[in-house]
Amino acid sequence: MMAGRLYGISVGPGDPELLTVKAVRLLQRSPVVAYPAGVRGKAGFAEQIIQSWLHPDQVQLPLTFPYVQDTEILLEAWKLASEQVWQQLKTGQDVVFACEGDVSFYSTFTYLAQTLQASHPDVVVEAVPGVCSPLAAAASLGLPLTIRQQRLMVLPALYNLTELETALKWADVVVLMKVSSVYPQVWQVLERFNLLGQSYVVEWATLPQQRLYKGLQGLPDLQLHYFSLLIVQVALDPDPA
Repeated sequence: MMAGRLYGISVGPGDPELLTVKAVRLLQRSPVVAYPAGVRGKAGFAEQIIQSWLHPDQVQLPLTFPYVQDTEILLEAWKLASEQVWQQLKTGQDVVFACEGDVSFYSTFTYLAQTLQASHPDVVVEAVPGVCSPLAAAASLGLPLTIRQQRLMVLPALYNLTELETALKWADVVVLMKVSSVYPQVWQVLERFNLLGQSYVVEWATLPQQRLYKGLQGLPDLQLHYFSLLIVQVALDPDPA
């Protein structure tokens, strides 16, 4: 029996209507739908996004990915998750894995797919692109993320302030992912670079509880949710005409 195919489905930053037509089609036709498991009995974020597109006879497969930096723990979790997926694939059933944002942009799906193919090289994996959070945040702000020849730099979580200063000196636009844990320190750097008026925070992009902060002057102590990012327009367009 031929093994099924694994699809990585990008489900976007939160709004279920931002899934692509292809993603919805695959979600609805697949016999097995996997996604990162939630914590403390709550549905995970990707699971919440896709629920309206699922039907009762589908097998739902929550996979555990711990929020830690320990490499050994992560490797073990990816291995366990890939074997859970393989148990479905080896029966000939396709599996879709729903991942928040885009599957190619700092995504758990990358580790799942690589671990699965390391153990089962013949498995076919297909990634379905979608909307990543910087693009959704820029749209929510009503701003272009980049224009003309502007250089864009994206810093993931756990960056240090030296990296931020380097980015502000090189790039025209800087995006700071998951900024909540370091926001007070970031604010101080932006104040020193005189960039508070050109900085924007988007919290819960595209969702009903979305909050926008356009300009960060006087806001050194914002208490932000984990799903927050910050966009800095380091260089403004000198000639908008």
